[in-house]
Amino acid sequence: MATGVDRAAGVGLVVFSLLLFVYYSVWVVVLPFVDSDHGLHQYFLSREYSVILPGAAAVVLLLCIGAFTAVVMWKNHRPKKVD
Repeated sequence: MATGVDRAAGVGLVVFSLLLFVYYSVWVVVLPFVDSDHGLHQYFLSREYSVILPGAAAVVLLLCIGAFTAVVMWKNHRPKKVD
């Protein structure tokens, strides 16, 4: 069973992910249809970053996955027996 700390961490991650999804969705889907002089634009970065930030996050994620895979393969490497 999960402890209270584990459940709180899980709920925190879910809430963070939900807020990030809503923020990005409004930024990419809704904001282009809002006038550029509207006050809503002050809460968001420029549109160029809507492509750059997820791309950079994907590169970092792939690098972390590759590094993890390399470390696991390196630690599990067993030299062949020489007869």
